[in-house]
Parts: sequence; structure tokens; C-alpha cells
Amino acid sequence: EVQLQASGGGVVQAGGSLRLSCAASGFTFDDYAIAWFRQVPGKEREGISCFENDDGNRMYSDSVKGRFTISSDKSQNTVYLQMDRLKPDDTADYVCAALHRRCGWVYYGGRFYETNAPDYWGQGTLVTVSS
Repeated sequence: EVQLQASGGGVVQAGGSLRLSCAASGFTFDDYAIAWFRQVPGKEREGISCFENDDGNRMYSDSVKGRFTISSDKSQNTVYLQMDRLKPDDTADYVCAALHRRCGWVYYGGRFYETNAPDYWGQGTLVTVSS
């Protein structure tokens, strides 16, 4: 059974940090990219970071570049998203997803567009940043 278990969300003050985890099981971790998305009610889902496990390629949206760091621990089949200097605009439900080999994101006009749908989705973990 495929599982993607996201955790690490919580309430933090602006300027603080959180580390999200996405623990994967049920598929060959090395063959997949793990992406983080965030969703705010009434707004479009935003792809913010992605890690390609086969070549170590990392991608960041403009909205998080320089503040968030994505990493992968293959021994734990887990991808982490270290979030520093958090802002109230970072408040969202954060969801991880797995895509075969490549993130498949195209950068245009300041954001990423998905060229293919993820193969697997995890559940969300809520991040609330207070001002």
C-alpha cells in the first residue's frame, strides 16, 4: 500500500521556523520526485518545492526561495521541508506528493506550472503563521 505521511505542521510566530516531513512507503523511493504543495481555501494550489531523488535536483518557487530548504533522507524514505523566516502569507495546508522521476514543473511568470499530475498524494499538515 502506497503511503505519504506528512507531518510537522503547527502554529508559529512570524519569523519562526518549522520542519515538515513527508514519509513515503509502498513504492521505490529512489525512482520518485517528492513535491510539496500548499493550499489556501479559495486560492489555487501552489507548488512550492520539489526534490528529484534520482539526481538530487531541487526546485523552489519564488515565494519560498531563500527561506525554505528541501532535503531527502533515502535511509528513511523521507523528504523534509525546512521552513525558516516564516511569514503570515505562508499560512496554508501543506501537502506532499510523489511523481515518477521528475517534478515536471515548468517555471513561468514567477510560479511553477505542473505538466503532469502526481502519482501519489499524501494528506495535508496545517501551518499557521501568526503576525
